[in-house]
Amino acid sequence: MSKTEHAPGTSLLNRSTEWIGLAARLIVGGVWIVAGALKVTDLRSSVRAVQAYELLPNSLAEIVGVLLPLMEIGIGALLIVGLATQISAVLSSALFVAFIVGIASAWARGLQIDCGCFGGGGQLAEGEAPEYLSKILQDIGLLALSGLLVWRPVTRFSVDHILFRAK
Repeated sequence: MSKTEHAPGTSLLNRSTEWIGLAARLIVGGVWIVAGALKVTDLRSSVRAVQAYELLPNSLAEIVGVLLPLMEIGIGALLIVGLATQISAVLSSALFVAFIVGIASAWARGLQIDCGCFGGGGQLAEGEAPEYLSKILQDIGLLALSGLLVWRPVTRFSVDHILFRAK
């Protein structure tokens, strides 16, 4: 088969979706790894960020603040290598929905907090303005990429591609 020929039954849409899916995996996976890595080095800050949303009892916020960075790193690693992509993308989507709801809730209740998305978090200093809209839009974009991976999880250069591609 020449370079311009493709396997029978593979459409242009399927081939391009695999490449777009690769980009989605790398972008979303990279975001999760960076976000988790920045938080895992300062778990007190991560707990403080979760508590700042005032949505969970303090004892539960402490558990979430400690476990969230580990989940983010795990989901990111699975997406980067393309293993269990669909499950990872479902978890990714669920987290993005939770983050969007949490940020929107903080905004609606007039809280003045840093989202803590990439470490830090908590109450903003006097004169600092929250960036709720940009964070929500960012999360919507990442949610869309995660949704693509739920729909089409098998992508180029992934373990899933090796294990599950049509023979």
